[in-house]
Amino acid sequence: MRQKRDAPLRSDAQRNRATILEVALAELTRCADVPLSMIARKAGVGQGTFYRNFPNREALVLEIYRHEMQHVADSAAPLLETREPEAALREWMNRLARFAMTKAGLAEAIRQATSEPGGPEKPGNSPLRAAADRLLRASEQAGTIRPGVTPDDFLLAIAGLWQLDPHGDWQPRAARLLDLVMDGLRAGAPAPRPRQRG
Repeated sequence: MRQKRDAPLRSDAQRNRATILEVALAELTRCADVPLSMIARKAGVGQGTFYRNFPNREALVLEIYRHEMQHVADSAAPLLETREPEAALREWMNRLARFAMTKAGLAEAIRQATSEPGGPEKPGNSPLRAAADRLLRASEQAGTIRPGVTPDDFLLAIAGLWQLDPHGDWQPRAARLLDLVMDGLRAGAPAPRPRQRG
Protein backbone atom coordinates (compact mmCIF):
# COMPACT_ATOMS: atom_id res chain seq x y z
CA MET A 1 0.00 0.00 0.00
CA ARG A 2 1.48 3.37 -1.00
CA GLN A 3 2.05 6.01 1.64
CA LYS A 4 -0.18 9.06 1.26
CA ARG A 5 1.67 11.98 -0.31
CA ASP A 6 0.90 14.31 2.58
CA ALA A 7 1.54 11.74 5.35
CA PRO A 8 4.18 12.81 7.89
CA LEU A 9 7.70 11.56 7.22
CA ARG A 10 9.15 8.94 9.58
CA SER A 11 11.86 10.28 11.88
CA ASP A 12 14.68 8.62 9.92
CA ALA A 13 13.27 10.04 6.67
CA GLN A 14 13.08 13.50 8.30
CA ARG A 15 16.72 13.17 9.41
CA ASN A 16 17.78 12.12 5.90
CA ARG A 17 15.97 15.06 4.36
CA ALA A 18 17.44 17.52 6.87
CA THR A 19 20.95 16.15 6.29
CA ILE A 20 20.57 16.41 2.51
CA LEU A 21 19.43 20.04 2.83
CA GLU A 22 22.32 20.91 5.16
CA VAL A 23 24.96 19.33 2.89
CA ALA A 24 23.38 20.73 -0.27
CA LEU A 25 23.33 24.25 1.17
CA ALA A 26 27.07 24.10 1.88
CA GLU A 27 27.97 22.47 -1.45
CA LEU A 28 25.73 24.57 -3.71
CA THR A 29 26.91 27.76 -2.04
CA ARG A 30 30.46 26.77 -3.01
CA CYS A 31 29.59 25.62 -6.53
CA ALA A 32 26.21 25.87 -8.29
CA ASP A 33 27.09 22.92 -10.57
CA VAL A 34 28.10 20.42 -7.88
CA PRO A 35 26.93 16.92 -8.92
CA LEU A 36 23.87 15.71 -7.04
CA SER A 37 25.61 12.36 -6.57
CA MET A 38 28.31 14.13 -4.53
CA ILE A 39 25.67 15.77 -2.32
CA ALA A 40 24.02 12.38 -1.75
CA ARG A 41 27.38 10.77 -0.92
CA LYS A 42 28.37 13.53 1.53
CA ALA A 43 24.91 13.34 3.14
CA GLY A 44 25.39 9.59 3.60
CA VAL A 45 22.27 8.59 1.66
CA GLY A 46 21.73 6.42 -1.39
CA GLN A 47 20.67 7.74 -4.77
CA GLY A 48 17.18 6.31 -4.31
CA THR A 49 16.69 8.14 -1.00
CA PHE A 50 18.06 11.33 -2.49
CA TYR A 51 15.78 11.30 -5.54
CA ARG A 52 12.72 10.33 -3.49
CA ASN A 53 13.20 13.57 -1.59
CA PHE A 54 14.40 15.74 -4.47
CA PRO A 55 13.61 14.48 -7.96
CA ASN A 56 15.84 17.08 -9.63
CA ARG A 57 18.29 19.92 -9.00
CA GLU A 58 15.58 22.58 -9.26
CA ALA A 59 13.48 20.93 -6.56
CA LEU A 60 16.52 20.73 -4.25
CA VAL A 61 17.66 24.33 -4.76
CA LEU A 62 14.21 25.81 -4.28
CA GLU A 63 13.59 23.68 -1.18
CA ILE A 64 16.85 24.91 0.36
CA TYR A 65 15.75 28.48 -0.28
CA ARG A 66 12.25 27.86 1.15
CA HIS A 67 13.65 25.94 4.12
CA GLU A 68 16.17 28.64 5.06
CA MET A 69 13.59 31.42 4.64
CA GLN A 70 11.00 29.56 6.77
CA HIS A 71 13.61 28.89 9.44
CA VAL A 72 14.30 32.64 9.75
CA ALA A 73 10.57 33.48 9.68
CA ASP A 74 9.77 30.88 12.35
CA SER A 75 12.38 32.32 14.71
CA ALA A 76 10.37 35.55 15.21
CA ALA A 77 7.84 34.09 17.68
CA PRO A 78 10.40 32.47 20.05
CA LEU A 79 12.47 35.67 20.02
CA LEU A 80 9.43 37.68 21.12
CA GLU A 81 8.81 35.19 23.92
CA THR A 82 12.34 35.53 25.32
CA ARG A 83 13.29 39.16 24.61
CA GLU A 84 11.82 42.63 24.71
CA PRO A 85 10.28 43.49 21.30
CA GLU A 86 13.05 45.87 20.23
CA ALA A 87 15.79 43.35 21.12
CA ALA A 88 13.82 40.58 19.40
CA LEU A 89 13.56 42.69 16.24
CA ARG A 90 17.29 43.47 16.22
CA GLU A 91 18.27 39.81 16.76
CA TRP A 92 15.87 38.75 14.02
CA MET A 93 17.55 41.25 11.71
CA ASN A 94 20.86 39.47 12.40
CA ARG A 95 19.26 36.18 11.38
CA LEU A 96 17.85 37.82 8.29
CA ALA A 97 21.37 39.02 7.40
CA ARG A 98 22.67 35.45 7.62
CA PHE A 99 19.79 34.33 5.37
CA ALA A 100 20.66 37.10 2.90
CA MET A 101 24.24 35.82 2.74
CA THR A 102 22.98 32.26 2.19
CA LYS A 103 20.72 33.49 -0.59
CA ALA A 104 23.58 35.43 -2.15
CA GLY A 105 25.79 32.34 -2.02
CA LEU A 106 23.05 30.30 -3.68
CA ALA A 107 22.19 33.02 -6.21
CA GLU A 108 23.68 31.23 -9.21
CA ALA A 109 22.02 27.92 -8.31
CA ILE A 110 18.66 29.69 -7.84
CA ARG A 111 19.10 31.54 -11.16
CA GLN A 112 19.81 28.25 -12.95
CA ALA A 113 16.84 26.54 -11.27
CA THR A 114 14.36 29.29 -12.23
CA SER A 115 15.67 30.42 -15.62
CA GLU A 116 14.00 27.82 -17.85
CA PRO A 117 10.81 29.05 -19.57
CA GLY A 118 7.84 27.35 -17.93
CA GLY A 119 10.06 26.17 -15.07
CA PRO A 120 9.53 26.77 -11.36
CA GLU A 121 9.35 30.30 -10.00
CA LYS A 122 11.45 31.59 -7.15
CA PRO A 123 9.44 31.33 -3.91
CA GLY A 124 7.92 34.58 -2.65
CA ASN A 125 8.97 36.19 0.62
CA SER A 126 5.59 36.12 2.37
CA PRO A 127 6.90 34.19 5.44
CA LEU A 128 9.52 36.90 6.00
CA ARG A 129 6.96 39.66 5.51
CA ALA A 130 4.62 38.07 8.06
CA ALA A 131 7.44 37.64 10.60
CA ALA A 132 8.63 41.23 10.07
CA ASP A 133 5.07 42.47 10.57
CA ARG A 134 4.75 40.56 13.84
CA LEU A 135 8.02 42.00 15.18
CA LEU A 136 7.26 45.53 13.99
CA ARG A 137 3.78 45.52 15.55
CA ALA A 138 5.18 44.25 18.88
CA SER A 139 7.87 46.97 18.89
CA GLU A 140 5.34 49.62 17.87
CA GLN A 141 3.01 48.54 20.66
CA ALA A 142 5.92 48.72 23.12
CA GLY A 143 6.54 52.29 21.95
CA THR A 144 10.14 51.62 20.88
CA ILE A 145 9.79 52.27 17.13
CA ARG A 146 7.95 54.90 15.13
CA PRO A 147 4.34 53.99 14.36
CA GLY A 148 3.16 52.91 10.92
CA VAL A 149 6.26 51.11 9.60
CA THR A 150 5.08 48.41 7.19
CA PRO A 151 6.87 45.16 6.30
CA ASP A 152 7.45 46.64 2.82
CA ASP A 153 9.07 49.73 4.37
CA PHE A 154 11.26 47.50 6.52
CA LEU A 155 12.35 45.17 3.71
CA LEU A 156 13.20 48.14 1.49
CA ALA A 157 15.21 49.71 4.30
CA ILE A 158 17.35 46.59 4.76
CA ALA A 159 17.69 45.85 1.03
CA GLY A 160 21.36 46.81 1.25
CA LEU A 161 22.01 43.41 2.89
CA TRP A 162 21.61 41.81 -0.51
CA GLN A 163 24.45 44.00 -1.88
CA LEU A 164 27.05 42.61 0.54
CA ASP A 165 29.63 40.07 -0.63
CA PRO A 166 28.89 36.76 1.13
CA HIS A 167 32.51 35.66 0.58
CA GLY A 168 33.97 38.81 2.17
CA ASP A 169 33.95 40.20 5.71
CA TRP A 170 30.22 40.97 5.58
CA GLN A 171 29.37 40.76 9.31
CA PRO A 172 30.67 44.21 10.40
CA ARG A 173 29.08 45.93 7.40
CA ALA A 174 25.77 44.15 7.99
CA ALA A 175 25.84 45.09 11.70
CA ARG A 176 26.46 48.76 10.83
CA LEU A 177 23.67 48.78 8.24
CA LEU A 178 21.20 47.15 10.62
CA ASP A 179 22.15 49.53 13.44
CA LEU A 180 21.41 52.44 11.08
CA VAL A 181 18.03 50.90 10.22
CA MET A 182 17.24 50.47 13.93
CA ASP A 183 18.17 54.12 14.56
CA GLY A 184 15.74 55.09 11.80
CA LEU A 185 12.99 52.92 13.26
CA ARG A 186 13.48 54.51 16.70
CA ALA A 187 13.28 58.07 15.35
CA GLY A 188 9.86 59.46 16.23
CA ALA A 189 8.98 56.59 18.57
CA PRO A 190 6.83 57.46 21.58
CA ALA A 191 8.20 56.77 25.05
CA PRO A 192 8.57 53.00 25.65
CA ARG A 193 5.65 51.48 27.48
CA PRO A 194 5.94 48.67 30.04
CA ARG A 195 5.52 45.28 28.41
CA GLN A 196 2.29 43.47 29.14
CA ARG A 197 3.01 39.94 30.30
CA GLY A 198 0.25 37.41 30.13
